[in-house]
Amino acid sequence: MGLTLLIPSTDQSIKMISIDTARQLALSFPGTTEAPHFNLASFRIGKKIFSTLWEKEKKMMVKLSPVDQSVFCGIDKNIIYPVPGGWGKQGATFIELGKVKKQILKEALAAAWKNTAPVTLLKKYIS
Repeated sequence: MGLTLLIPSTDQSIKMISIDTARQLALSFPGTTEAPHFNLASFRIGKKIFSTLWEKEKKMMVKLSPVDQSVFCGIDKNIIYPVPGGWGKQGATFIELGKVKKQILKEALAAAWKNTAPVTLLKKYIS
């Protein structure tokens, strides 16, 4: 009779975030609407985009401040990284949906929403 050890799982694999889940997370912020932006779905407050969904590539772009971008990219540059070129230098940041944890995506979307929302909306929902 052998001895069986119960060892807590160290499996830290991440379940891929579906396109539907990413969409639901983006739309969960007050005042957010979805509208087409070229061949992408965009998430907006009024006419201002704070995120786009790249369905074929299974990634999301969030519009962050330079400080927020450096913080989120510091988590793992294989998962969260600046969009190449000028847009990335202005805070546009890609997030790989197949690699990111749901809570991190939600926090990045929240930061993008806060950076885009008008003051009146922020005062209503942010204490």
